[in-house]
Amino acid sequence: MRPENQPDPRGAGLPAVRLVLPLAIVAVLAAAWASGLLDKLSLSAVISHREALAAQIAANRPLALAAYVLLYAALVAISFPGASLLTLAGGFLFGGFAGATGTVIGATAGAVLIFLIARSSFGGSLEKRAGNFAARMAEGFRRDAFSYLLSLRLAPVFPFWVINIVPAILNMRLAPFALATFLGIIPGTFAIAYIGAGLGSVIESQERAQPGCAAAGTCHIDPNSLVTPQLVWALAGLAVLALVPVVAKRLALRRRQA
Repeated sequence: MRPENQPDPRGAGLPAVRLVLPLAIVAVLAAAWASGLLDKLSLSAVISHREALAAQIAANRPLALAAYVLLYAALVAISFPGASLLTLAGGFLFGGFAGATGTVIGATAGAVLIFLIARSSFGGSLEKRAGNFAARMAEGFRRDAFSYLLSLRLAPVFPFWVINIVPAILNMRLAPFALATFLGIIPGTFAIAYIGAGLGSVIESQERAQPGCAAAGTCHIDPNSLVTPQLVWALAGLAVLALVPVVAKRLALRRRQA
């Protein structure tokens, strides 16, 4: 973090050129929303077209997985709110391990991209205007940015896009941001991807109760019901472990001061 009272070299004004990329992201997201493109990226849409998608993946699996990684990175970069559902879809289409691996790579790449855009566009100019929400986070980042971000990634209490932008406006360094993001999203991503890999049996049971519902997109599959309380508690436990270094450093500092 920048020392207090030290001027931010990027804080002197906000040239219009810095707003080009953020405005472009907003425009792309709005256009995708208005055109109905985002509806085609839903889990139900993936299930409806699962046979055609499976055929394309079988024809060239490495290329299909690379396209999935690029799509995921692009959606994270434009802060698409439903990108996490693609984690389920990735596990469903590619299997738990391959789907999770592709998701981790794509999500990290997209997070780094939006982090760089936010930092270069706004830098520290938003830090004073971010309000109490960012101020509370700022304290954790100042003590140990890597461990604090790692805990936020492990326990996704806040939206993914928020945790991409707040460290940027708090002037966190890129390397620890990328590493904490990569490591922090692995447990949850693999858990959700493997849940997605098991969606086939859920769809089969829905088909038995309502024949043709998968193709029609009328199968009732609630993604929230697939995330068990045990999974949530496990991720919360990992987040607490990630904060141990922060607490240990604080206790050591108090002992030295005493």
